[in-house]
Amino acid sequence: MPIAVYVLGLAVFAQGTSEFMLSGLVSGIAADLGVSLSAAGLLTSAFAVGMVVGAPLMALSSRTWPRRRALLLFLAVFVAVHVVGALTPSYGVLLATRFVGALANAGFWAVALTTAVSMVPDRLKGRATAVVVGGVTIACVVGVPAGAVLGERWGWRSAFWAVAIVSLPAVLAVLRSIPGGRGTDTAAAPVPVRHELRALTGPRLRPVLLTMALVQGATFCTFSYLEPLLTRETGLGAGWVPVSLALFGAGSFAGVTVAGRFADARPVAVVATGMAALAVGWAALALTAGRPVFALALIPLLGMLAFGTGTALITRVLGLASGAPTLAGAFSTTAFNLGATVGPWAGGLALDAGFGYRAPVWVSALLMVAALLVAATTAKGRRPRAGERRPSEAVG
Repeated sequence: MPIAVYVLGLAVFAQGTSEFMLSGLVSGIAADLGVSLSAAGLLTSAFAVGMVVGAPLMALSSRTWPRRRALLLFLAVFVAVHVVGALTPSYGVLLATRFVGALANAGFWAVALTTAVSMVPDRLKGRATAVVVGGVTIACVVGVPAGAVLGERWGWRSAFWAVAIVSLPAVLAVLRSIPGGRGTDTAAAPVPVRHELRALTGPRLRPVLLTMALVQGATFCTFSYLEPLLTRETGLGAGWVPVSLALFGAGSFAGVTVAGRFADARPVAVVATGMAALAVGWAALALTAGRPVFALALIPLLGMLAFGTGTALITRVLGLASGAPTLAGAFSTTAFNLGATVGPWAGGLALDAGFGYRAPVWVSALLMVAALLVAATTAKGRRPRAGERRPSEAVG
């Protein structure tokens, strides 16, 4: 595996820490800025909205740039908005910095995914995707719990400063390791945008993208409100929050690693098994959230299933969208974060409706049922043509 692929994973680690760290900081932010828990949770949704909007826009605007230049610009903006976020006393400004930071993160993700898979042969594309996505899981293991510890001891702003500082080595690493050209074949003309859009909106890709959005919506719905669930429903002290986040991240890393090895060869089995297990797993967490032993046992398992299934779905999209070299990564990022937008919003609605702190977990279970229905309906609706794989691979 080229070292540059691991460098991209390092940069994603810094950005993933920012994307997920609010799950351990929502109470502190709400108290400091005088807003509700659901409003603090919307900071995660604002980030996800920026990712949804920014992925295709940033990918299109930077499609003629050398990839190293695009990656460096996105990282520089990302660092700057975290400095502003750490300094502002305004919820509105903080919300805006989350959105702008997400635009930069989305652009980086879109370029990073296509850059990584372009550097390796077909048999290693799943592993290259897993390395990049693995940066997010390492963020869950190390960065997010560290942010929770910083927030508990020195306030939530210290976590924002830490993200800005940790991002600086990633800037230097990208500068030294990523080739300066536009790709492996700099002489090739870019694929026309209309051709890429045609490839990405075909009947085989739409259900995969929708399924990815639903799976990630389920993940983010619970993850965004994990801290109040553990401290107010499970009965654990605040010191258990970073431990629980680290457990979720460890499971996520294991899931990405396993999916990276099997997603290329058996995408349908990985995705179908993962989705079914997630539907059961979220329901089990909702039922047992009041028992610390069960909750702590389920958290890493759900992290493994969520990110393993998500990685397999991203690999599937990149494989089906070979005719869209610029926008394939962007559409994967958009679907991933569309779920991250809807999930916390839906969980916040359930909380505000007075259904209790377990309500977001039940919403996660319902979203997984919806994902399974999309997969089943798509598989039933497609009939294999000569030379095609089984219909279920439409969502695998």
